[in-house]
Amino acid sequence: MPATFGVVDLFAGPGGLGEGFASHDIGGRAPFHMGVSVEKEASAHRTLTLRAFLRSYRSRHGALPASYLEYHAGLTDEPDWAEVDAASWARATAEARRLELGVDPAAEVVDEAVGKLSRTFDDTILIGGPPCQAYSLVGRARSRGNAHYVPEEDPRHFLFREYIRVLDRVRPAAFVMENVKGMLSSTVESRLVFEMLMEDLASLGTGHGNLYELRAIRIADGKASLREAARPSDFIVRAEEFGVPQRRHRVIIVGLRADVAARAAGASILVPDTTRTVGETIGNMPSLRSGMSRTADSAAAWRREVVRSAKLLARISKNEEHGALQDAFREVAELLEGSAPIGRVSTMLPAGYGTSNNGLMRWLEHPELRGLAQHGTRGHMATDLGRYLFAAVFGRERRYSPKAADFPSVLSPDHRSWHSGAFNDRFRVQLADEPATTVTSHISKDGHYFIHPDPWQCRSLTVREAARLQTFPDDYLFLGNRTQQYVQVGNAVPPFLARQIAALLHASLTHDGQKVAAPRFRPQGAL
Repeated sequence: MPATFGVVDLFAGPGGLGEGFASHDIGGRAPFHMGVSVEKEASAHRTLTLRAFLRSYRSRHGALPASYLEYHAGLTDEPDWAEVDAASWARATAEARRLELGVDPAAEVVDEAVGKLSRTFDDTILIGGPPCQAYSLVGRARSRGNAHYVPEEDPRHFLFREYIRVLDRVRPAAFVMENVKGMLSSTVESRLVFEMLMEDLASLGTGHGNLYELRAIRIADGKASLREAARPSDFIVRAEEFGVPQRRHRVIIVGLRADVAARAAGASILVPDTTRTVGETIGNMPSLRSGMSRTADSAAAWRREVVRSAKLLARISKNEEHGALQDAFREVAELLEGSAPIGRVSTMLPAGYGTSNNGLMRWLEHPELRGLAQHGTRGHMATDLGRYLFAAVFGRERRYSPKAADFPSVLSPDHRSWHSGAFNDRFRVQLADEPATTVTSHISKDGHYFIHPDPWQCRSLTVREAARLQTFPDDYLFLGNRTQQYVQVGNAVPPFLARQIAALLHASLTHDGQKVAAPRFRPQGAL
């Protein structure tokens, strides 16, 4: 019988990394089975539990429950999932645990769960990564602004040691640890956090050599393989090289247990040979307008404000070289004045939904769905609408996002440091013909870094658009309020990338010296 692996997912968030592992299949057989996923944030845990329920339900019944399709489409309130399928809900609640890792009660629960997992499957896999705030450059900058912040006392710096503790207890066949690039340069007491991590990993074993051999995911000649790292930066994985429509660069460390590491030699998988873009990923979604904050919101008021800004920008762009920007602003004004108002929310499925031959779109779109979920806009201040419009038109015409110095003075925020260089990317449009910049939890704040490329819509990205750029399938729901949904999306590992990591890990663990085929993308509608 082919080997099966139970998966332990720590610091799971909404489940992006776990989704990739759970969805990987070999000829219709799933080698990875989610055993326990741990997350402490309440809304992310709800998301994680619902996804675990749907995964179990589909394995039992072969399709998503009708009640979920109705709820997903906004036709009904959330049902009691235990009434929909008690067995699947019991399995989901046993899998998805809301626990704060690093404290004794959580350790006891995790140890008991992984003990059962080890007895159920041939071997285990440990995945996940500690919260990134303490490692990220932004997180450290914010902490420095706190006069009482003491890095050595920040528990987030040491949460990876709970990961190490579980790793040492479970001794899985392999592990995958993900974190931000800032982890490579973060220091505590003048010591690199990354060096401390490497020492902790090296300390595992019996004294007769390291228990795990560390590998970096590297791409060459259209194939990904696991190789030894010559320097810390080798562990950086660039998501766009795996067909993710986003320039998301993260540290991903793969560890192979010494007794299975030799099998990995020569194992590889094919990776997508096409760079995916923002336009092809979200360009077919229904057009929406933003709302207006701090003033009465209506479609008419929004249109008046955008048309006013477009005409103003057309006038002040008349001396612009070649007149391309002026023509573009005039076009927006004429289009909006002559068209019917558009709404702020749409559940309409795009034309031809679920019929694409594009591997990424086949992953995202699910024909059984009755509508798009979480495709609704938030409100923006009237003063920001002009900036969003300018950024979108500039990006479309010039093919790069404008810096602060590119904005006309009439759009300059009332901020004395606007031209200091500190706010160069305060407003950033996502370019239609390029992968997105990194989607982060900051998208929950104001949307200024995530402006939609279509000038006519003049808004930031919706939760569903951000989720697509993160490669979450359209049937994936994020629970909680909209701010919590944005945070969950921004903090996650792209599932499309995670699935390829799972395929590479499986190929490496089962490699027999023969050529390994490329991973099959999941059939439409599968979880």
